[in-house]
Amino acid sequence: MEPSTNIALISSGEPEEPEENITYMDALLYKAAAEGIIEEFNNHPELQLESLKTPNHDNLLHVNLATQESAVDIVYSLFILFPEGYVLFHQYLSIFISMIKREKRSDFFEQILSKCPSLLLQTNAKGQTPLHVAARFGHSAIVKLLIKSCAKARDGDLEKLGMDQVNAVREMLRITDQESNTALHEAAGCGNVEVVKALLEFEDPDFPYSANKKQETPLYIAARRRGSGRLLTLLLDKFKSTGHGGPHGRTALHAAAMAGDAEAIRVILKKKGNLTKERDEDGHTPLHYAAHFGRSRRISVVKELLKWDVSAAYIGDKKRAMTPLLMAARQGYLVTVSKILSLCRDCCEKVDNKGLSLLHYLAFRVSSSPIGRSLFKYGGSEIVNGSFRNLRKLEDAFGMTPQEVYNALRSEKHHHKQKQIKELLEEIENDQVAEEPVCSFPIRNVSAESLEKEREAHLIVAALIATVAFAAAITVPGGLQSEKGSEQGTPLLIHEAVFKAFVVTNALAFILSVSALTIHFGVLDNLLSQFKFFRRTVLYRTRSVSGILGYATLAMVTAFSTGSYVVLKPSHGLAFASYLICPAFLLCIWGIVNPSIHM
Repeated sequence: MEPSTNIALISSGEPEEPEENITYMDALLYKAAAEGIIEEFNNHPELQLESLKTPNHDNLLHVNLATQESAVDIVYSLFILFPEGYVLFHQYLSIFISMIKREKRSDFFEQILSKCPSLLLQTNAKGQTPLHVAARFGHSAIVKLLIKSCAKARDGDLEKLGMDQVNAVREMLRITDQESNTALHEAAGCGNVEVVKALLEFEDPDFPYSANKKQETPLYIAARRRGSGRLLTLLLDKFKSTGHGGPHGRTALHAAAMAGDAEAIRVILKKKGNLTKERDEDGHTPLHYAAHFGRSRRISVVKELLKWDVSAAYIGDKKRAMTPLLMAARQGYLVTVSKILSLCRDCCEKVDNKGLSLLHYLAFRVSSSPIGRSLFKYGGSEIVNGSFRNLRKLEDAFGMTPQEVYNALRSEKHHHKQKQIKELLEEIENDQVAEEPVCSFPIRNVSAESLEKEREAHLIVAALIATVAFAAAITVPGGLQSEKGSEQGTPLLIHEAVFKAFVVTNALAFILSVSALTIHFGVLDNLLSQFKFFRRTVLYRTRSVSGILGYATLAMVTAFSTGSYVVLKPSHGLAFASYLICPAFLLCIWGIVNPSIHM
């Protein structure tokens, strides 16, 4: 057996180049290390274990730790044998198998380290010790075992260590890799509480864990993870002065706000309440982050931050002097806007450096929604806040009030203002907060030409669907009764449930497509759309027809699927494949129109 080989590559016939040492591990030994088979190494006492390395300089312990603990193969085999009972006990079975594997891994580590203790502090090409890898993958039992091995504690008694042993453990804990990560950095990223507990047990409370090369401290890394409250509590309780910094001037509170974790916010603020006004390089506070990322699930984060320090709502950023309220309105997060206003009602008086107020940003976002009509079209009857009401006549840098912005976005007669607004919104859309861009503004050009083109497309689609549906109704699947009698001329498959579904969906497709044709011809869109005062009504009808044709298309696809199934029923495989066309079509359409998939 060839355990491990170093190959020196020297170019021949050319000027000498530095030698390149390539290390690799024998396939059988690699497999034994990955699976924790100690017998393979016991059978070859002549092996120099410290020299067994992969090309990345991973030793036996690195290889074993990087191998996933998985019971998938065994569980899948049992599922094949006992499918009925699988759901009831598979979870317990997985836990049981994982416990066996962990015990086997611990035994493998103990025996390997007894043979070659130097593997404990051996680093790979990235400068990572086995402790780094164990912490990254959340192997708490192995982390404890490595600490015990480093301390050379007998019988696992870690409570009676001398200072020399404790110092040896601390030296191992503080080893950094090429990215300046310690094992604690890796454990914070993993989020395993037991691993962090084990790493902190012998650490000095006064030791300052510095940031890695990405400027991330362990506390910041932990705060990025949603559900890290217990982890943050451990770190904050252990150290007297915990580093909380992150990249670009962010703090752990910024990270928790980005993660949308209200519990983490509470934990951090109890120990570091002064972080609410800390700004990143762009002047953004944690409340800015919560507002920008502020979909409904982050409302609790906004509430926690304001409950601790309401003055953060009045702080503007460096680039645009945007307050958190303006950021939430810019994103269109109306629930977040409402929550901020409910806790500090006069913060809406703050405007950005272009004079844009809360109502300006709401006008950008809600110009075509019922909320927009309640705020602007009907005179803002729902506005009862005095500070809010005063914004209605506040002009921006272009001399436009929120009402004028709203009117310009809804009518083409304000062409010059529309152009100014669109240029402004294009500029705003280029902004980012923590690499997260501003949501695009759904502003649409409405002209007679665009309405006419859309109308023509609707007419073609509606005519095609109506033609296909009419033809399918006349030539029904399965044919008609030809024998003379009371049922002559009726469909042969009239009593089949799937055939009835075909008839209903086909009729629905025909009626919807004819309705679309009637709407367009009935209101003479091509004539009336030339008049600007009527264009908004035409636009509404055009959008209605778009929805009707969408339902007509779905009905047509369903009719095709059921019609194919009923005539192919004798061939079960072919019939079933045909029947799946409809749900497959629906899934494809959903995938195309759902924006979260593209994000």
